[in-house]
Order: sequence, then C-alpha cells, then structure tokens
Amino acid sequence: MSGVRPGPPAPRGGTASRGGTGARGGTGARPGGTRSANRAPGEERTPGEKRAPGEKRPPGEKRALTSVAAGDRFRGEEPEHTPRLWHVTLSVSGARAPLTEVRRALEQLAHDHPFLLTSRYADDHAEIRYWEEARDLHDAAAVALRLWGEHRQSAGLPPWEIVGLEVIDRATYHQRIAAGYGPAPATPIGVHPF
Repeated sequence: MSGVRPGPPAPRGGTASRGGTGARGGTGARPGGTRSANRAPGEERTPGEKRAPGEKRPPGEKRALTSVAAGDRFRGEEPEHTPRLWHVTLSVSGARAPLTEVRRALEQLAHDHPFLLTSRYADDHAEIRYWEEARDLHDAAAVALRLWGEHRQSAGLPPWEIVGLEVIDRATYHQRIAAGYGPAPATPIGVHPF
C-alpha cells in the first residue's frame, strides 16, 4: 500500500488522472489542472499544475515572470498597442568642448546605441537622430530623454543638457519627407559636423 495517501479518495468516473483511479496509481492531479483534492495541505504542486480558484499564493512564493518579444501581442491586445518605429531627434547643448572629443564621444554613442542614424555636432551643441522601437510615443520619448545621461560616462559625452526633443511616428516622418518640409533624410549616416 505504498501508493496510498491520506485524505478523501478521488472521485471515480474519469476525473482522476490517467494511469489509475482513486488513491491507487495516481494523485488525482492532472498536468495543467487545478489543485488536487488528494494533495495534502502544504504539499507542493506538480510542475504545470494551476492554483485552484481562490487559493492564495503561500508567503515567499514569487510569481514567475515571462518576457514578451518585440512584436508579440498580449491576448486581446489591438495592433496599435504593438511596438512600432518612432523617429527621434534629440538636441543637446552646453559649455564648449574640443571638437575632436565631441566627435569621438558621438562615435562611441553610435557604437553603443545601434539604432543611431546620424549625429551632427559643433563645439557647444549636437543633434542626434535615430529610430526607436516602442509601443507608444511616451515610451519612445522616455527612452530618448534618458539616452544622453545613461551613455554620458560610457561614451565620454560632454556634460550638456537636453534642449530639444521631437518624436514622430514613421508615417509622419515619411509624409514630411514626401511633402519636402521635413528634416532631410539622414544621409550620409554617421557623425558629421554642422
């Protein structure tokens, strides 16, 4: 009787797991199912077994986190909530710095931030243009506003402040280019003086 567990027997009639009915040959828990009536209080659930409705998570048990790849959608999520491309123009300025140091720092920033399209610079200001993938304008702007500060030490950027930010969606960017009043296409790509 090594397979017998204390507690009420599992109901018969197909609700126990395959491989046995009642207390013999199985625990009554199905992979992906809810808490088994045969599992003793405090006994760990099997991998994949779901919590019964109303059953609380024990203290100290953490909820598993899952990652969402770019382009993935949550169930019921509309296409407009998926990541899309935003064209970002970030303007910075501050005290004069040697042009060679500004250029080297912007080249390092372009290396660190692979979506960097182009940078233009002078000894007291710079403009950075790039594409950002984000769910909405708020997310794209938040990333842009952190870009200079987060890379300041690693790229050796001058201690300048952000003085301008423009974030537009891809369609607006292409409409401006087609109409001839938008920023000139970022060619040639790279780091260039004004």
